[in-house]
Amino acid sequence: MRSLFRSAPRRSGTGTHGRFLFALGQCVPFVLALLVIVIELTPAHFLYTGPLLTATPALAAVTMGPRGTLAAAAVAVAVSVTTATYNQAWGTQQVYTNFLALFLVSVASVTTSSAVRTRRKNELDQVRRIAAAAQEVILRPVPARLGPVRVAHMYLAAESEAQIGGDLYEAVQTRYGVRMIVGDVRGKGLPAVRAAAAVLGAFREAAHYEDDLVEVINHCAAALARERAVPGAFDQHALVEGFVTALVAQVPDGPVVEVVNRGHPPPLVLHRGRVQTLTPTCPLPPLGLEDVIADLPEKADSFSFVPGDRLLLYTDGVIEARDPDSAFFPLPEAMEAVHVRSPQAFLEELHQKLIRHTHGYLADDAAVLLVDRLEEA
Repeated sequence: MRSLFRSAPRRSGTGTHGRFLFALGQCVPFVLALLVIVIELTPAHFLYTGPLLTATPALAAVTMGPRGTLAAAAVAVAVSVTTATYNQAWGTQQVYTNFLALFLVSVASVTTSSAVRTRRKNELDQVRRIAAAAQEVILRPVPARLGPVRVAHMYLAAESEAQIGGDLYEAVQTRYGVRMIVGDVRGKGLPAVRAAAAVLGAFREAAHYEDDLVEVINHCAAALARERAVPGAFDQHALVEGFVTALVAQVPDGPVVEVVNRGHPPPLVLHRGRVQTLTPTCPLPPLGLEDVIADLPEKADSFSFVPGDRLLLYTDGVIEARDPDSAFFPLPEAMEAVHVRSPQAFLEELHQKLIRHTHGYLADDAAVLLVDRLEEA
């Protein structure tokens, strides 16, 4: 399995509002320094501003790293020198006391900020290693060649949090053809892992003995229902979130691909340089939400998939990846712009486009399965 944990800058907060508050917090130390300048260089200089400058590096240490804290301390020292010179206060005990306090607070703030950042980075790296190991236990490597197709796969880990995600995929060769599944559990953490493991286990078993593709995904839904019914496996919040968007696909001997889509982003087929979306004829609910529809489909949708075509199965972490202007990643256009023959090289270039689009930041895990239809012998 290709699992990528990239050292993208972390963002604090949730969405635009959280980023705004974080940026505002970083401005506070410098606003305080500006306020001191205003007070000391105006008739209001009779106010005692020493504590404000002393607090500047301490406040910077809360929202910035060692460099930001040093910058805030340097600004505070520059302001102290400027105001002491302007007010002709050199030689007074108050000035030297302020400088001593500022020096001590600055050293303590830089040291603390550096230690906290190092400890947090080590803890996060450890959690990510555990998350990667857990994902590898569930997501087995997919063979590069399965019957009439070549397969490449990639798993991209989100940087927004160190929780294990619930993206899943699998491809197996059966007597009915090559069968694949791609899914995404709504939620994070261990409940998502349990749900993903239940769905994948059911698929790996049913794919080999069920001749009907609809029955294969029905087995996955039943396994998820059993997992959700286990006492203590899901808390109340996880039960609300723990549905799974999923699709199963089958590539038989003929030039078609059969798909049953349960609320998942539709697959894309690259045919002669143009991308086609395999839209389901009837929208269906995700696994775990079967109660919202009375009649489930009795057969899979069938689409053209001829030799030379390239099929892409993916999770919503790909198409919902945003750039700094909140624009979604244009997956179809990105696929059409990649001109390499190897499936793995194709995914590598697609991955680079995704990273450039998001400036190295992924808000959600992303799983991708690429399937090439080979020329008939």
